[in-house]
Amino acid sequence: MIARVFDNWRGKPLVELLYECRELLEDTTFPTVRRWRQAGGKVVGHFQVYFPEEIVHAAGMLPFKMRGAPIETVQADSRFGSYLCSVLKTSLELALSHSVELEMFVTHPICDAARNLAGVFGRNFDYPCQILYLPQNANSRYAVTYLRDEYARLQRELEMITGQPIDKARLRHSLAVFNKNRALLRELYALKRDAPWLVTADEAYVLTAVAGLIPREEHNELLSTVLPLLRKRDAHPQDRVRVVYEGGFCEQPPLDMIRTIARSCYVVDDDLLIGLRWILEDVPLDGDPLHNLAEAYLEKSSYSPVQHDLRKPKEKMLLQRIHDARAGAAIITAAKMCEPGLEEQVAYTHALDEAGIPYFISEFEENMTSFDHIEIQLETFVENILFE
Repeated sequence: MIARVFDNWRGKPLVELLYECRELLEDTTFPTVRRWRQAGGKVVGHFQVYFPEEIVHAAGMLPFKMRGAPIETVQADSRFGSYLCSVLKTSLELALSHSVELEMFVTHPICDAARNLAGVFGRNFDYPCQILYLPQNANSRYAVTYLRDEYARLQRELEMITGQPIDKARLRHSLAVFNKNRALLRELYALKRDAPWLVTADEAYVLTAVAGLIPREEHNELLSTVLPLLRKRDAHPQDRVRVVYEGGFCEQPPLDMIRTIARSCYVVDDDLLIGLRWILEDVPLDGDPLHNLAEAYLEKSSYSPVQHDLRKPKEKMLLQRIHDARAGAAIITAAKMCEPGLEEQVAYTHALDEAGIPYFISEFEENMTSFDHIEIQLETFVENILFE
């Protein structure tokens, strides 16, 4: 068992605990991943949006969520065209600059650029660089069987790297660890929805995002400690608009942008890092673990512009999210050059217009540093709602 990689938060009051989590999230040297490797551990980097981290966990490896970083793409620019989204380039830059060292990289065909990312990685690194083909037709009766076989293929690749078999007992243990993690994240989001004055949008984001940087057992300890502290917080509700944020499914907005939004309104639900919360219920531990995990991805899951499921039309799912969160408005964003996000933005705004729900539209890039214009525009938007 590898020693803990993130102890800075332990024994500290809430404000200092949140500070340590924020410092870790914004540290582009990724010290926890480095400590894991220094202790002899192996790392699998996986690109956005959803990835079955349980299988990597069962292999005794660290699943590292590659979500880019606010860094300059000194080397990666020469491997890509200028018309692609930032998260692709910065994720490659992290590897080229040796900010993170991997034993394997996995991407998904969520868009043309992401599908080709495995090939770009493969030309630059000796370790396995794979595409995990999540079902393009989620409504096919063969989708679960197909996905289960894809997960088995991933399992075999991991076994070749570690030299150790991954048996069902280890898979079931990992399912249990991640079931607990998702349950704790649901508690965090329920608190944000029901009492948003107790946990701001940027705080909830930091507490969620840390999951991609540390072993899930450690993240479970962190959330189990912080949730009671948040509930006891001495804070009171304010007269703010309740909003749902949509558009953070892949490339992530800068933390300061989320903090800017949180100063103007209560963000009571969002799709930020939705892959970490994709599965909405506990995955059953009985039976075939890979089949159960595949079925959960398809049948017990959230929605995203990069999954095509006729049972989950994105516009209706967004309206349902707004209704369930008791929100009065929506913030609809898209990362620059993100084709899936920009396409859905049009459909979302049409649905919101028809439902009579006010919305604010914006665009972002992960390396943005100035948010004055967004803050001014958002304050005007909120005031129009409050005083109309």
